[in-house]
Amino acid sequence: MFQSILMLVLAPGAAESEQWAQMTIQQRVIIRVPMGPRATAQARARSRAPEPSEEWKEKKGPKCVALRSIRSAAIVTPDGVDLILADEHRYRAKLERGCRSTGFYSGFYVEPQADRSLCAGRDELQARSGLACSITSFKRLVEDD
Repeated sequence: MFQSILMLVLAPGAAESEQWAQMTIQQRVIIRVPMGPRATAQARARSRAPEPSEEWKEKKGPKCVALRSIRSAAIVTPDGVDLILADEHRYRAKLERGCRSTGFYSGFYVEPQADRSLCAGRDELQARSGLACSITSFKRLVEDD
């Protein structure tokens, strides 16, 4: 999201001949999402970070996830990043073909849109390494009994 501010400044001594200058200031907002293992033990317990033996089943998910609800992330599969929400729900962001989730092991960045949501088919995850992968869909994860 870029926010531009346009300023017009009247140059000194402009009484005799008008001179105008233009200055544009741009602001870029980026949100960083940390990976689960770096969270504190208490936060991991609250977010129910996956144990290696714990299995998750994918169900149909939403088109978008509110950015304010994302607390951390985890890499469990090679083609997706699991998002752990504040209400303990879990969604898997499926990545475009050819993108491997291991590129996001240290977290990722997202540029928020006006609706403050992360949406499939529109947004992408960005790693510090420069890797950027589009989100193709979200899957709701439920514990496999």
